[in-house]
Amino acid sequence: MDQSKKYLLIILALITVFLVYNYFLYTNKSNYGTIRLTPLALKGERVWLHNNCNACHQLYGLGGYLGPDLTNEYEKKGPGFIKAMAISGVKAMPKFKLNEFENNALVQFLKEVSQTGYFPNTSAKIKTNGWVVLHYKNSHDEK
Repeated sequence: MDQSKKYLLIILALITVFLVYNYFLYTNKSNYGTIRLTPLALKGERVWLHNNCNACHQLYGLGGYLGPDLTNEYEKKGPGFIKAMAISGVKAMPKFKLNEFENNALVQFLKEVSQTGYFPNTSAKIKTNGWVVLHYKNSHDEK
């Protein structure tokens, strides 16, 4: 077997291993735990996605950078502030024509997101082996 065929077989083997590894890594849902959003919050998530809120805002630091991170906005500003911003808009944020149900659903979604954790997590500790220990809301143990 000539040298080029050996390299081709090695590359094909590596690609196969990579694809199999990624298939099992990204289709395994055991690390997600139980997602517990109320039906109203699930509708609020749909409002969030339908209006493309993540293009400008982040949840846990993931999303756009034009607007603020909204992970803990419910706790910081309250439901009235969130409703007012969604209805009236401000600066670069457009006015959304949400009905009362959609507005309440969006607020419920942000409320439940806020209950899941802190962002940024300033109490995180980095161990000497490189692992990060986080403190979660409503939990006394570190994970």
